[in-house]
Amino acid sequence: MARNIQSLERAAAMLRLLAGGERRLGLSDVASSLGLAKGTAHGILRTLQAEGFVEQDPASGRYQLGAELLRLGNSYLDVHELRARALVWTDDLARASGESVYVGVLHKSGVLIMHHVFRPDDSRQVLEVGAMQPLHSTALGKVLSAYDPVAHTQVVEVEREAFTPRTVTDAAGFEEVLALTRARGWASDVEETWDGVASVAAPIHDRRRMPVGAVAVAGAVERVCGESREPRGTLVASVRDCARAVSRDLGAGRF
Repeated sequence: MARNIQSLERAAAMLRLLAGGERRLGLSDVASSLGLAKGTAHGILRTLQAEGFVEQDPASGRYQLGAELLRLGNSYLDVHELRARALVWTDDLARASGESVYVGVLHKSGVLIMHHVFRPDDSRQVLEVGAMQPLHSTALGKVLSAYDPVAHTQVVEVEREAFTPRTVTDAAGFEEVLALTRARGWASDVEETWDGVASVAAPIHDRRRMPVGAVAVAGAVERVCGESREPRGTLVASVRDCARAVSRDLGAGRF
């Protein structure tokens, strides 16, 4: 019988450790947990980092899983219940709105795009499954921050970057945004993350009525918003209907 490759076994153990332990681990933590010399652990971590499987926080030097694992996991995403339940409804939303549709979930203090439906025209577009978006400035992120206590904790503990002059970064102002999101049941991003781009998002709940993700429509400001720079009412209604439909399919019942 062929022998297992020790370095690969150690790398796999390291990935499982980072996935199952604290959100970030230092080199000493990794080495001691796996019974490895620091030099050996550091070499494996550096290799995993170079391949995108591990990321290192520049401030603390601690390690966490990298987004490349999600890109390799598209086969898993295909059978993921949330994505599976959202397929038909998001296709319908893209056709009805004429815009791109995204489904996002909380992942490492950000929003992971786990499903993306292209805008139904002939323009050249890039698939964004596996991409990360910020929690504080995007419509998807605001919805997750408003409804998911874990997301809220993560977003208030970090410095919120101003991507454009319209990004809300101060703590009090951001909490007002989240309160408004909860009050009306949806969130918007009008050039707060990218110039010229606006989006609208609504929460998706599971059978326990817990927030498990959000769905959003995104496109050019002039199409998504009216002259008042507020998202068009019909578009907001379509996004909310889609979110409710996916939630019902997940067993959440009527909202």
